[in-house]
Amino acid sequence: MLPWLQLDSAVIPGEDGTLRLKQRGNEFSIMLGSNELMNSRLSGSEEALATLSQEKIKERTRPEVLIGGLGMGFTLRAALSVFPSDAAIIVAELVPAVVQWARGPMSEVFQGCLDDPRVAIHEGDVGELVRRSKAQFDAILLDVDNGPDGLTRRSNDRLYDFAGLRAARDALRPGGVLAVWSSGPDAGFTRRLRDCGFATEAVNTRANGKGGGARHVIWLAVK
Repeated sequence: MLPWLQLDSAVIPGEDGTLRLKQRGNEFSIMLGSNELMNSRLSGSEEALATLSQEKIKERTRPEVLIGGLGMGFTLRAALSVFPSDAAIIVAELVPAVVQWARGPMSEVFQGCLDDPRVAIHEGDVGELVRRSKAQFDAILLDVDNGPDGLTRRSNDRLYDFAGLRAARDALRPGGVLAVWSSGPDAGFTRRLRDCGFATEAVNTRANGKGGGARHVIWLAVK
């Protein structure tokens, strides 16, 4: 078996953690310590984050979509495949190196999706962008951290507490959807979403889509 090679590392702004980009043959992995945050072979649940969200707002023209977390581009590529040609998609990525990896060593994984005219990259904290946006987005897709239970960055918890969820609600247009990816279920988070006025459902997905893999959860919360 081919060994893993570390290609690069990047400090997470405002935190002590460091992301590491690794490669083994055609496979890529982004690690935080001993935790694998994402792998280029497993994309099913991240793609579902986009496709399930689009179903909630499929009648809208010129939708504005915010994706929190670039990762390996799975959610973005799925969004580009299902949202219309007049959509505007902003991808907020906190770690600049992740964008550089997308254009460099992982360019084949990204398949040129960052060059789609519908896409704009915001290098910064998605939470700050949400808090200063009012009734701007039709969909907010959060693939940030490990889900509501923050792993990579303690301040990510602020996305998922009551104040963060109210800010997301305010940033959405009426009928808009907040979609949240998680590595596992969280009944308390479901209650928080509902307490903040969202019509909420939790959808079970698999890491590799129909191919199986680990069980993940996507919350779809409609304003």
